[in-house]
Amino acid sequence: MTAFIILLALLGLLLAGVPVAFGLGGLGLILMWLADISPVMVAQALYSTADNFVLLAVPLFLLMSNVLLKGGVGRDLFNAVQSWVGHWPGGLAIATIISCGLFSAISGSSVATAATIGTVAVPEMIGRGYDKRFVLGLLAAGGTLGILIPPSIPMIVYGVITEESIVDLFLAGIGPGLMLVGLFILFSLGYARFGGGYTALDKADWDTRVRATVRALPTAILAFVVIGGIYAGIFTPTESAGVGFAVALIIVFALGTMNWEKLKEAVIDSMRTTVTIFLIIGGAKIFGKAITLYRIPQDISMAISTNIGEAGVFILIVCAVLLLMGCFLESMSMLLIMVPVLFPSLAALGIDPIWFGILFVIMIECALITPPVGLNLFVIQAVGKVSINDVLRGVWPFILMMFGSIVAIYFFPDIALYIPFKL
Repeated sequence: MTAFIILLALLGLLLAGVPVAFGLGGLGLILMWLADISPVMVAQALYSTADNFVLLAVPLFLLMSNVLLKGGVGRDLFNAVQSWVGHWPGGLAIATIISCGLFSAISGSSVATAATIGTVAVPEMIGRGYDKRFVLGLLAAGGTLGILIPPSIPMIVYGVITEESIVDLFLAGIGPGLMLVGLFILFSLGYARFGGGYTALDKADWDTRVRATVRALPTAILAFVVIGGIYAGIFTPTESAGVGFAVALIIVFALGTMNWEKLKEAVIDSMRTTVTIFLIIGGAKIFGKAITLYRIPQDISMAISTNIGEAGVFILIVCAVLLLMGCFLESMSMLLIMVPVLFPSLAALGIDPIWFGILFVIMIECALITPPVGLNLFVIQAVGKVSINDVLRGVWPFILMMFGSIVAIYFFPDIALYIPFKL
């Protein structure tokens, strides 16, 4: 009963428009006060949130992705991919998805991926006669790859909360990320075959391909440095973020696409996002400590292990709850509220925490493109200068594909676990 009242109170605060960070932190503080617990724990929780070397990767990855965004790297990447596959059936759509996948490997952010590739791809595809709703849905969904294909900011936060290996989480995201890229490409081919109505590109000559590829090569090298360095054990995720940021700066200044004014904008944007994320993490830390002292996670874990004996039923319930929460909470809030509550139940049901983390991130991806607060919907709306209804009508097939990927990962766990544990 206590757990229900607390969750109802939290929901009431969020629906009343209280910022997530202050809703979580304020409610946690009230719960501690009601239990006559020293408020010193609040300061300790906030300090421990900031004093974490692993979380330093968050602002560094944000800096790297914003530098690349302001430096126009997305155009070079898109042009290079387009020169190779643009003449295929649905070639621009395929180029868009591949570009999203490649940029995801260096950004860690879905918003940066959607904005960077969308700025280039939306006018290009609509100008070539592609259905507007298809284009908008493709970009909104393609942007979500930014938090599944490593590096991924939500995976970093999940690893910090659960004390699981962030490197293993990164590697586990590769297989599902490539699977979603493949599904989106197959859908694009189907659209080209049965939807039609677009003007195909002429096949690029070798000189054009070489010039476009050389221009985009530094970005590909950056992705290799960031991911390859982590996989080879040369860098920790935090160190790779720092190296990636430095290399990104070199690339954009060498290409002549960055100036000090753009760099200032990138730093300010990164600072704002970082402060928002860290405030939510701090608030969630206070709330998490409070509900732990009230033994709510333990009680929920006991209730689950007593009443739910099948991992499949548990996953089904979790997916349904996350889908509902995604209608009024943004992705980081879902992660920070739900993981501390659900994580203690995994061991009793024999669920691998790395596998569960990937499943959780895919559900967060769905939240990014479901109304009314799906962030990628608004990013693509702004990029395409269209109504939100156009984006919503185009995105639903991709949501179904994400659900299909969850089913596939449930029945074939090695899609996520093969690379980190068997390769």
